[in-house]
Amino acid sequence: MTSLTEPLSYSPEEVAKILKISKGTVYDLLKRGELPSYRIGKKLRVAPADLEAYTRPAYGAGQRPTSAPPMSVEKLILDNHGLIICGQDIVLDVLSRHIESGYPGVRSLRSYIGSLDGLLALYRGTANVAAAHLWDGETDEYNLPYVRRLLPGQRSVVVGLVFRQQGLYVAPGNPKGIVSWESLLEPGITIANREKGSGTRIMLDEWLRGKQLEPERIQGYEHEELSHIAVASAVARGLADTGLGTEKAAEQVSGVDFIPLKKERYDLVFDRKDMDKPAFRALLAVLRSPEFKHEVAGLGGYDVSLCGEIVGEV
Repeated sequence: MTSLTEPLSYSPEEVAKILKISKGTVYDLLKRGELPSYRIGKKLRVAPADLEAYTRPAYGAGQRPTSAPPMSVEKLILDNHGLIICGQDIVLDVLSRHIESGYPGVRSLRSYIGSLDGLLALYRGTANVAAAHLWDGETDEYNLPYVRRLLPGQRSVVVGLVFRQQGLYVAPGNPKGIVSWESLLEPGITIANREKGSGTRIMLDEWLRGKQLEPERIQGYEHEELSHIAVASAVARGLADTGLGTEKAAEQVSGVDFIPLKKERYDLVFDRKDMDKPAFRALLAVLRSPEFKHEVAGLGGYDVSLCGEIVGEV
């Protein structure tokens, strides 16, 4: 088994040092496909197996290895006890950066999917950390009811990350007087909605279910956007009168005001059996560190009072 201290991938600069060639030559190899690579975000990475195959005597310069195709970056990270963190909030990017800078042996990959899809990825084994803000209207509880339903047979740990405000984006000065959930039902009010599976969409659907209302009562319900920023932008551009999202996104988009509706808990979920693995010890250490909490609190719009605390086990 690969040690946690062994690299899961190399940058082009690291490849150049190992092969003792210029960085430009490495980029030429990557461009021509002679050395297989993949991307994490905008960064090119080379798998150790591919680099080893390239340096074998059987392969000369300009010859691509003919061994089995390189494993996906996701499988590479999971097999080497790295972290694949599902979720869309910027706080998760900060978390990933703190983990990789503080624990160089731990690799983390971000998967930008919604809460429900994140839990399903956790259940299917294609990710090992899922961020969730799923409100259950019957119990007024966050996340735990969904973890129980969607992860059968799996002992899961739920760890607090942040509290955030969910509310309504409106045009500056709120010309249409939108002040509450009920405002969404008023004639002439159109919304930009979130996609199915997102925590925000589920919050709206749970409210409708609790009131025994059909979605068709809300004009624009079928207008879906893939992020809080996109919903706020739709309101700012006049494509909708309102939409649900986080306070933080309202601060990032000019031309919208924010009407708070509900304080929500945003948690991280993972398998209990992973808790003692080095990558997860690193994850918890970062969550509980003053440096991480101070940076997140400094972003504005986040309450870190439960950050790193176990809020439930299922």
